[in-house]
Amino acid sequence: MKALHIAATGMSAQQMRVDTISNNLANMSTSGYNARRAEFADLHYQQFARAGAINAADGTVLPTGIQLGHGVRPAAVSMQIQQGALAQTNGDLDLAIEGKGFFSVTLPDGQAAYTRDGALKRTGDGLIVNSEGFEVTPGIVIPNDARAISINAEGEVYAYFAGQVQPQLLGQLTLTGFANEKGLEAIGSNLFLETEASGPGFEAAPGTDGLGTVRAGYLEESSVDPVREMTELIKAQRGYELNSKVITAVDQMMGATTQVR
Repeated sequence: MKALHIAATGMSAQQMRVDTISNNLANMSTSGYNARRAEFADLHYQQFARAGAINAADGTVLPTGIQLGHGVRPAAVSMQIQQGALAQTNGDLDLAIEGKGFFSVTLPDGQAAYTRDGALKRTGDGLIVNSEGFEVTPGIVIPNDARAISINAEGEVYAYFAGQVQPQLLGQLTLTGFANEKGLEAIGSNLFLETEASGPGFEAAPGTDGLGTVRAGYLEESSVDPVREMTELIKAQRGYELNSKVITAVDQMMGATTQVR
């Protein structure tokens, strides 16, 4: 009986759905995190009678046919691109992106990675880095004798020095955009890598080429909606239970068959 295998694929699919929901809930407090959604597609079909097949000598064809499916399979776990709420922190290097775009950082192997987590820091040499210590592109160094810094919506970093009225421009942070942000590869630590599916990244100043602007003193919160996730969790749990009941029913039917004398 194919129902055993079909129900098993349904239970596996709902388990994957629960895994995705649990990861969303675990990242409710992760800066710049976008919720993920598990997506599924039906498996192949066995054609017992094809629709449109000739059914009689006069050319009559079957209007629907007989097609029996073999269950469900995972199709994708896609990232839901959504702007998270901005939480005020008043940190001089806490930056939130309003709109599209990612900050670019340089990994130890020289490869570029991308993030929306704007909780930036500075090293002992004054270099602006992310929470993992990776240099934020372009490399901007804050002098040790700077009394304060400010960053405007265009990403320009200014430093204030003793005895000077006007601030000094240290550099300008840039953002990177992608044609298909959902195609980025997540590698953890709030970082993404460019893939063929995402398309090549294009770098520009904040507020240009369709990219967002920078809000200093704020951090973008996770876009996870706890109420929606709990609702999806209940639906996934019920789906898992229904598929398990199918297996129980099939087991009872097979048991009845073996008892026939």
